[in-house]
Amino acid sequence: MTLAPAWREAIEALSRRKLRTLLTLLGMIFGVAAIVAMQGVGAGSRREALKLVESLGLHNLIVEAKTQDADSLKETRARSLGLTVADARAALEVVPAAEDYAAEKRVRRWDVFSDVGRSEAGVSGISPGYFKLASLRVAAGRALDANDDQRLAAVAVLGAQAAHELFPDGKPLNRLIKVNQVWLRVVGVLADRDLGKDQFEGVALGADADRVFVPLGSARARFRFQPMEDEIDRFLLRLKNPDQLAVGARVLGQVLDQRHAGAADYRMVVPQQLYRQNQKTQRIFSIVMGSIAGVSLLVGGIGIMNIMLANVLERRREIGLLRAIGARRQDIVARFLREAVVICASGALIGLLFGALLAYAIAAFAGWQVAWEPFGILASVLACLLIGIAFSIYPARQAAELDPIAAIRDE
Repeated sequence: MTLAPAWREAIEALSRRKLRTLLTLLGMIFGVAAIVAMQGVGAGSRREALKLVESLGLHNLIVEAKTQDADSLKETRARSLGLTVADARAALEVVPAAEDYAAEKRVRRWDVFSDVGRSEAGVSGISPGYFKLASLRVAAGRALDANDDQRLAAVAVLGAQAAHELFPDGKPLNRLIKVNQVWLRVVGVLADRDLGKDQFEGVALGADADRVFVPLGSARARFRFQPMEDEIDRFLLRLKNPDQLAVGARVLGQVLDQRHAGAADYRMVVPQQLYRQNQKTQRIFSIVMGSIAGVSLLVGGIGIMNIMLANVLERRREIGLLRAIGARRQDIVARFLREAVVICASGALIGLLFGALLAYAIAAFAGWQVAWEPFGILASVLACLLIGIAFSIYPARQAAELDPIAAIRDE
């Protein structure tokens, strides 16, 4: 595919002034690169935030027991029994649109091993339905069910990392592990869900890959706990309609305040609000970066106007000759606008490449993710072209308005 003669002439005209053209390109390159990098990092951050929040459950309300020192705990227990399964059941009955709950109790472990491996995995007792509410999927075997909880069954489901450490041969199902002094039979293994972070907006994530899950009833019956400990460490309450999370959170807070006699021995987490808070921060970041990119494009546009005005002054004789042999004013305007389009298109293409490299460099340095949204990239290229053309119209019209005889005589 060959270029039309008019476009070849535009490229040749710019190539005769390489340094000036390059300096003009830099403004457009940096502007487009800033926009592309901002969009890549921003889109990646949004996807990562959504992934992290989904691990908590966008439809969930989460209530966690607060850690207290011995003196504070003793004072609190004079009024409140701490977080209990009964709290979760009461919430299920009272909170509007609540459809299910799941509780978790963490076990203090000092040893977890099998006949072929050892692990530092955490241990949690969970109620039926926990995997569903925590968005965990069983990759092999089965999940824990209500029957396991009622029978106080000595069974366990392993996170992906724990399964690999305890059974390097990759065959954990129906084999035994020992947690502290309790033998458990492995009935399932969770799918690996690498979140990449252990917390989100100050909220600790589950680290489910490096965890051993047992039925809550079994954990309470088979493992030892300290006096005055909370019956459970947290529970998840799932609502049918996410639009009612704000109302549900208020009602849940009132229920727990009454049941705990006003003791501040728990805290509530609303994952949806965490996501909105994160996105608000991201929007501020995007506005700042967008403003910087906009200024860069504006400077690039001014640079294009500058080079076009300089070209008009240097090429007065050429313009006069073109007019003298019959070129119309619109032909002169089109000639200079083509040169502007070449500069803008070149700047946009180089800016796209530089912006992509910059986005991955930022992501690698900061530990973020990169994702691409074609519409945003196309918009940045169009913005570059429109700004460049807009700033080229005045110099092009100045060239077209030159008197051909005066232009030739001045040379």
